[in-house]
Amino acid sequence: MRRREFITLLGGAVGAWPLAAGAQQAERVRRIGVLVYLAAGDAEGQARLAAFTQALGELGWSEGRNLRIDARWANAGDVQRHAAELVAAAPDVLVAATGTPTVASLLQATRTIPIVFAIVIDPVGAGFVASMAQPGGNATGFTTWEYSMSGKWLELLKEIAPGVTRAAVLRDPASASGTGQFGAVQIVAPALGVQVTPVDVRDAGEIERAVAAFARGPNGGLIVTGSAGGIVHRELIAKAAARHKLPAVFPSRVYVTSGGLISYGPDLIDQFRRAAGYVDRILKGEKPGDLPVQAPTKYELVINLKTAKALGLDVPTTLLARADEVIE
Repeated sequence: MRRREFITLLGGAVGAWPLAAGAQQAERVRRIGVLVYLAAGDAEGQARLAAFTQALGELGWSEGRNLRIDARWANAGDVQRHAAELVAAAPDVLVAATGTPTVASLLQATRTIPIVFAIVIDPVGAGFVASMAQPGGNATGFTTWEYSMSGKWLELLKEIAPGVTRAAVLRDPASASGTGQFGAVQIVAPALGVQVTPVDVRDAGEIERAVAAFARGPNGGLIVTGSAGGIVHRELIAKAAARHKLPAVFPSRVYVTSGGLISYGPDLIDQFRRAAGYVDRILKGEKPGDLPVQAPTKYELVINLKTAKALGLDVPTTLLARADEVIE
């Protein structure tokens, strides 16, 4: 081979190296660990994960090509173990997919790996972030609602069931947000002429007993505040309310599709689409501590007319007109 030809060949090869390296870098597989506080196969959990994955795909992340997702399905007894296992795998980003228990467990396991959370009620009060505008640390994400909105649930209960004078408020006693939501309901109760009673949401047996005991009194209704435990036991709660003829207001649509009467709250599936956007930004180099915690942008009022009929309730036309979805 002539010297000039050799130099030309070598120059061409060197010029190709950065292109090859760039292509290889573009296809680098990034890893995301997702912690879900629901049973494996839970329809709501699957819907949230599907929305998250679809949104990532729209941003150019494809599982099997440049992305790997490791989802762990947990309960109260093993959520910390699953969190520790996800952290030990050293993913690029962690996603807390079901409220306070998942965020708390992941933050206990790591203060360095970025965490994006969804469906958290009071991340500042829980100590997850320093502030909404400047989270600091390694966690950021999306909240569900402010405490003041909880009073709206009691207003809806009186609107759809005017005869209610007593309301049991199901809350998570282990979470500051459970106390905060109950307090907001308490504030509006006197003006509406309703006596409110807290009911703890810890396990199925406790819920069954508490609802049955409350239902022995007259003119009762239920308010279910937002909590991971409530989502886990949503079908049990909806069935207990129906069995004891208690009109009930819920914090999200998934309760109403499980047979509940009425719900008002954020579009939780949309929260996961938005969470994908934060994951994308972190994978591209931004720090979670610099990304502000965001509030919901979509709220929805959902009514189950079949349940209303079973309870003997005539839903006001003004309420029906405001509904985003009516299930018949």
